[in-house]
Amino acid sequence: MHGSGAELVNLPVTELAPAKINLALHVTGQRPDGYHLIESIVTFADIGDHLTFSLADEDRLSLSGPFAPAITGGPDNLVARARDGLRRLLQARGFEAPAVAIHLEKNLPVASGIGGGSADAAATLRGLLRLWSAGGVGTDEIEALALSIGADVPMCLAGRPLIASGIGEKLSPLTAMPRFAMALANPLRGISTPEVFSRLASSQNPGLVLNDPCDWISSLAAARNDLQGPASELVPEIGELCDLLRSRGAVLTRMSGSGATCFGIFDSRPSADHAVGMLQAAMPDWYFASTETIAGS
Repeated sequence: MHGSGAELVNLPVTELAPAKINLALHVTGQRPDGYHLIESIVTFADIGDHLTFSLADEDRLSLSGPFAPAITGGPDNLVARARDGLRRLLQARGFEAPAVAIHLEKNLPVASGIGGGSADAAATLRGLLRLWSAGGVGTDEIEALALSIGADVPMCLAGRPLIASGIGEKLSPLTAMPRFAMALANPLRGISTPEVFSRLASSQNPGLVLNDPCDWISSLAAARNDLQGPASELVPEIGELCDLLRSRGAVLTRMSGSGATCFGIFDSRPSADHAVGMLQAAMPDWYFASTETIAGS
């Protein structure tokens, strides 16, 4: 059985796994099971990893891109976990979910606080739902599957400006959020999210307050990333990156997620492009990229 009687897609399906940017991240509590409660303002960039899906005689996961050597294509890869989880869900409901070849072009640094594997898993769910013509599956089931893969996967699956709360699964769209011209910067030092959380001085911090939705820069400047301090203890270059971005004209800088990627918001895309060119020339061994985030809708 196919979704709504549709045929399986024979042509390759492609998906962008965009970089996730936590514009602010407040840690507001901790559950008895150890998961931290957050309130985070999230948006997505126009750059990211690229995935291609096509029907095959057996499951395959191939890798390319500048950061492919940092990961493996084994069963623990979040792309493979998303594929296998979605197949089980679909087959239990009578859908066909045949073998698939997936190619992941890994353009974003690994363990860097901008989505990474979670964005790849979300893109896998979107791509395979199209390839396997399984549009009839309930949204709630797909979102539950996404959360079972990782706390950041539901927000990456939504792929739009939002406030994420709970452990990251409660999503509220931010329809009025504008686009931001942005530079991303990372010293190419991976950082462990559990270790960052373990260094929090307190898990009970004030929640988000969007003071003036008409002045996003002021509202964001009044917010925080509670993980930036603990992450900076592990990777001191985080502070240096924020200083560098400010020195090149960024109107707001902050770390994204659990780090170590930092972002700078600029007045225009050409300004962000120029800053990235200057910084990459000065720091050729670090990662820099200019981007524009998507607007709320």
